[in-house]
Amino acid sequence: MEGLFSSEGFADGAGPLYLQLQRRIADAMAQGVLAPGASLPAERDIAAMTGLSRVTVRKAIEALVAQGHLVQRRGSGTFIAPRVERLEQALSLLTSFTEDMARRGKSVESVWISRSVQAPTPEEVMALGLGAGDRVARLERVRRSDGVPLAIERASLPTQVLPDPEAVGSSLYALLETFGQRPVRAVQRISAANLGPRDAELLGVSPGAAGLRIERIGYLASGRVVEFTRSLYRGDAYDFAVELKLSPETERQTA
Repeated sequence: MEGLFSSEGFADGAGPLYLQLQRRIADAMAQGVLAPGASLPAERDIAAMTGLSRVTVRKAIEALVAQGHLVQRRGSGTFIAPRVERLEQALSLLTSFTEDMARRGKSVESVWISRSVQAPTPEEVMALGLGAGDRVARLERVRRSDGVPLAIERASLPTQVLPDPEAVGSSLYALLETFGQRPVRAVQRISAANLGPRDAELLGVSPGAAGLRIERIGYLASGRVVEFTRSLYRGDAYDFAVELKLSPETERQTA
């Protein structure tokens, strides 16, 4: 660690000092000198060892945090981020998180935050088509695979569909299927998001890290809405892919 943060090796013509320190730390991670989960010295200690100002050190650390290479935990320090395997998820299939991970041969774990029956919010009333006096079952959990938190899932369902949210185990869709209430189609909207402090802590990343917000409304074959789910996925772990085809009209014109 002392060699990594030696004052030697910083050159005047090699770019800004914070970038030189940033590259030095990034190279050490790539070479395995700094292993995932290892802690870095405090900024003041790095400044003392390297002879750089604390402003320069802080700028290098903040850049690596923003890139997802480092994780800062309040009161604990700065750590090398765990390596996360990037997963490609097809948007053309209506599957559950449990099914997605099972196809990849990965373990699945749900860390429950809450399961309750509540009066619906205006957003839930609109999304689920609820009437006066209806209530919703709410599920909030962190979805983990092989011990790594990948997504936060917040689902709302009419109590006519899910009267007891405590009955949900690993897979919501598996339970709904036993009731004959599993969605057969869904509309999804995906947008970029920067994770707030609470969500970042749940996903084991730094506040402000990039994420993907996915809103799903699931329907039965009859057209009835049975699911309104808002999920946050780690931006460093997921790639969403969709297959695009020519429209029938275009196919006829080019035939």
